[in-house]
Amino acid sequence: MAKAVEINEYWRDRILEQVNGMEYGSVLITVHDGRIVQIDRTERKRFDPSAGAVAVAAPQKKNGTHN
Repeated sequence: MAKAVEINEYWRDRILEQVNGMEYGSVLITVHDGRIVQIDRTERKRFDPSAGAVAVAAPQKKNGTHN
């Protein structure tokens, strides 16, 4: 039978810190032997393409290069 994972106030607060303010993304909680050992946060940013695209300049060639 699997061990029950105990989440004390310390871990609860750490998890909430990672979730607060996130619009898009995920929080991954890693558990080893019934204990939380790691929290990973992956946040996504979504940009509205109709808000205006910024042109990206082509990289400039260095002096002395031959093509």
